[in-house]
Amino acid sequence: MNEPLTSPRRRTFIGISSFQALAMFRRGLFYSYLSIYLRYFLGLTVTETTLFATFPMVLNIIFQTFVWGAISDRFQLRRTLIITGEISASISTFLVWFFHTLPESRHTAGFVVIIGLSLAEIFWSMSNVGWSALLSDLYQEEKRAGIRGTISSIGAVGSMIGVWAGGLAYDGLSHFYEGWGFDKGLLFFIASGIMAISTIPMLFVPEGGIGSEAPFQSRANIVRPHLEKEGDAGISRRFLIFLIAMIFINFGMNSVALLKSQYLVLDEGFDVSSRLLGYIASMSSLGVFLFGLSTRKLTSRLGDETLLIVGSIVSVLYLLGFALARNLALVFFSNFLAGASHVIILATSYSYASKLIPPETRAKQFAMFNATRFLSWGIPATFIAGPLVDELIGSGASHIFAYRMAFITAALMVVLGTFILLPAIRITKK
Repeated sequence: MNEPLTSPRRRTFIGISSFQALAMFRRGLFYSYLSIYLRYFLGLTVTETTLFATFPMVLNIIFQTFVWGAISDRFQLRRTLIITGEISASISTFLVWFFHTLPESRHTAGFVVIIGLSLAEIFWSMSNVGWSALLSDLYQEEKRAGIRGTISSIGAVGSMIGVWAGGLAYDGLSHFYEGWGFDKGLLFFIASGIMAISTIPMLFVPEGGIGSEAPFQSRANIVRPHLEKEGDAGISRRFLIFLIAMIFINFGMNSVALLKSQYLVLDEGFDVSSRLLGYIASMSSLGVFLFGLSTRKLTSRLGDETLLIVGSIVSVLYLLGFALARNLALVFFSNFLAGASHVIILATSYSYASKLIPPETRAKQFAMFNATRFLSWGIPATFIAGPLVDELIGSGASHIFAYRMAFITAALMVVLGTFILLPAIRITKK
């Protein structure tokens, strides 16, 4: 039976999915082109460009785990953290643009952006941990993968629009120079405004917390006797093995995420324009959209564990596709696989983790789980992919060869993580 739009369940879903769509619009708009701006307009090295993900993500995880996660579990606050974090980050983003215009040196301006976004990430971490805990508070265990996939599909629409808009704004509709959108602040202003607007739909979402009276919260979210036998609200052995596996899978999959745009715009390679880069990036969002809608049906047939393995295999294929591509057709298809693997791994790993985490420490342990994904956007790029590319270029290798070796290395990390995941799944099924 179809529920009216005013029902608590429908109103809540509309609220969280609207928030996700706006958040992904902002990320697609801003981050799809930031790496190019830092590399080719401000003149940072490949490794230096990766720091805009490494430093912010390290602070994000530190504050998720030791500050906001503890506060969220202590006071059972979810929505409050999300709204406070987004508004604070909105103000911080505007300030990042302003301060990065002050130095005379472009190289220095690049590090102002990196440091500024790192500080803004402290506030975003409030939103991240609140979001992860809120979904588990509101939805039953067996529905979480499907809900996460559906929300990701909705977010993918926002991301596609954001990437397209970012491509237009990056060079001012081709009327100005490459990097104009960041240099003059337009992309900063839009991203900042979207953050503030995204808090509006969250006003229609319950606060959350294990003591909330959400109309679709089940006893499964409150009583978990099979976990209590393993140490009450402690960390189980199976969860630790799972975390180690996800470190390698996420680190491999995302280690080259910041380098893809640099690779595609190389003069000696594909030499794509900012607008064409936007179309390629949209293929990833299309993969997220299509497979996000299918996640619920796929998990019901295969289970979280099997589908997580499938997602990892697809991720390896995407990385090898980029490494072996000699034409843009394979690049477009590989980026579609990137989106498909992303949403499959995101939804199934989240659902799988939620089964292993006791409700009493939901925010804190989700912060640990989030660390495997959030840190993967920067740490492996800064210490593995970035230095590998710089070292190969410095030794005389072509730029194309250097970037392709980074993709192959990333694929090997995912393969290793997949092999670690297999015994974790066997332990769970015992």
